[in-house]
Amino acid sequence: MKDLLHIRYYEKLLEQANNELVQKAKEEGGIAVGFTCYYLPEPLLNLDSAFSVRLRAPGTGSLDISQYYMSSFVCGYARAIFERAFEGGFNFLDFYASSDTCQQMVRVIENIRELDLISSPGFSYGIIDAPLKVSEHGRKLYSQQIRDHILSPLHERYGIDISDESIRRAVLEHNEMCALFEEISNFRKSENPIITPREFHILCLVSYACPSSLILPYLRETLEDLRQRRPDAVSPWRARIVVVGGELDDYVFSEILENCRCYVAADRYCFGSFPGRQQIPLTDSTPALDQVCDFYLESNQCPRFMSQDKIIQRRETVRDLVREYKADGILYEQPKFCDFWGYERTLAVQVMNEEYGIPTLGIDREYVVSGSGQLSTRIQAFMESLEIKKIRRTGSA
Repeated sequence: MKDLLHIRYYEKLLEQANNELVQKAKEEGGIAVGFTCYYLPEPLLNLDSAFSVRLRAPGTGSLDISQYYMSSFVCGYARAIFERAFEGGFNFLDFYASSDTCQQMVRVIENIRELDLISSPGFSYGIIDAPLKVSEHGRKLYSQQIRDHILSPLHERYGIDISDESIRRAVLEHNEMCALFEEISNFRKSENPIITPREFHILCLVSYACPSSLILPYLRETLEDLRQRRPDAVSPWRARIVVVGGELDDYVFSEILENCRCYVAADRYCFGSFPGRQQIPLTDSTPALDQVCDFYLESNQCPRFMSQDKIIQRRETVRDLVREYKADGILYEQPKFCDFWGYERTLAVQVMNEEYGIPTLGIDREYVVSGSGQLSTRIQAFMESLEIKKIRRTGSA
């Protein structure tokens, strides 16, 4: 297949956090709001002149400074974010929206604050105390925390309109982005898809890393190009999988899978499309803020939720993705030293294999995955096992 429209431009945008579109939004008077977690509802960070940037540290090399201030046993994503802040890579930010969901990221925020690493004039931050389970009290707490520690500071410090009407406008733009991704994602259900895992991963990343209003016109054109695209005559894919796990903002991971002729039919990881690229239904009966917070709390798939109903929800969500996207197996990926996903991966691999009967592989990985020969070897072996199972089941590969 020929190159997807704008794909090279998207790759360029992903080379740095302060990319061309972020700079353009800043020049137009936009307020840059950095965030790292699904617990911070994306539409609420895109109110009025504010725009969200989900933080990444592309091109990460040495992590010596972050290891000095933190530890070599802290997850690579947290260390890379701190290292990039130390280098001045986030000086474009006006506000940093965070949560206490991961203590390693809390440590990053503490260091950024104590060392005064972000030199943007008027820079500030907000940290929410996120609930550990979905309950009536948890819903009220979540909405109140978002209002007190994110929306109110944005309004008081930068004059951002946080009214109900403003929130509904932001949700409309968010839903347009989600509708676009829902259509693109449906292309992956085909036996011979017209979009590759690497391409989809890149599209997802730019949608999070760039101002929505500025990246949407490009994504609309890319979708139109996909509608006209025709697949290769013969499908190159050996097997289809669902990738599940923690923070994954390096599309080289998808390249490695692609090179093993492994098709990522669905993505249930941070920076992926499940959850994050589903439309938010709003009614006129209750405040938009409460509805958005309820939606994010209900759809949140973070293993920080320890309640039994959330544990079952996570497993059934993955099972349903396997069925809907006709996957042959599951790959659980865990960022090295991530406490929550370490427990989740270990248990889920066994449960999905034995209780749900779905072939499942678990791996841990570094933040920077390029040149990972060991990962390629494990994926190749997993592909062979899936092919064998398919032959036994259907009589053909």
